[in-house]
Amino acid sequence: GNMVVAAYDLEGKLNWLVRPGRFSSVHCYCSSPILFKNLVIVNGDHDGDAYLVALDCNTGEEVWRRDRKNKTRSYVTPIIREIDGRTQMGLSGSKSVVSLDPNDGTRHWIIDGPTEQFVASLVYDGRLLFMTAGFPEYHILAIRPDGKGNVTDSAIVWRTTKGCSYVPSPIVEGNFFLVAKDTGIASCFDTATGKHFWMERLASHFSASLVSANGLVHFLSDDGETTIVRPGKKLDVIRVNKLGENCYGSPAISQGPIYMRAEDHLYAIGP
Repeated sequence: GNMVVAAYDLEGKLNWLVRPGRFSSVHCYCSSPILFKNLVIVNGDHDGDAYLVALDCNTGEEVWRRDRKNKTRSYVTPIIREIDGRTQMGLSGSKSVVSLDPNDGTRHWIIDGPTEQFVASLVYDGRLLFMTAGFPEYHILAIRPDGKGNVTDSAIVWRTTKGCSYVPSPIVEGNFFLVAKDTGIASCFDTATGKHFWMERLASHFSASLVSANGLVHFLSDDGETTIVRPGKKLDVIRVNKLGENCYGSPAISQGPIYMRAEDHLYAIGP
């Protein structure tokens, strides 16, 4: 079928609706749109003529488009950061990791591989970008984001195949890089060197991405159990909270409360 992107006002009136291109994938559309200046940017990585496209927020008109040569599905939501004096939009997908200028879609740099399919978003600690994937091979990469062109052989600071996740996005808190592996295993790495501090089973399965608040990282399992961890060289579990129903969506934190979308209820947890 086709990708459909639509904009509504706060009264529910449709402002515009466009179909930027075809979209064919066994898991349907999974990545989130992102806003940048007057643009809404969507990931059209799919098993066909794949693309990234930026639309005008006010009209839905196409502003730029970048074709993706490997024509392979990914489910990654890009991130946009100011890095090395450049506005960089980073994402993995199309059998690569890439940084683009979100203003016009031009490419800053690209890393080939390290695997075929990607779901988790990149994270940035102010110095390095971190990626975890994937399918069929699992990898974690720490990437120096100051290069130009093809930086496959020069930009990878450290790499591991231990403790990698496919679906849940990881997180950086201080000097620690934390990962929730789909199979319920949590890991903590040193951001600078990749030293693996600990790996422990916290759940039977993770789908939700990691979030942090006040220096504590929240691991939400599929059965609705949140394990709150203080990052460090040893596992330090502060508390385990149970919702009592399955929860696959990532928690969202806004102005104090934590919002959690479970199978049957939407929860707001806070004072």
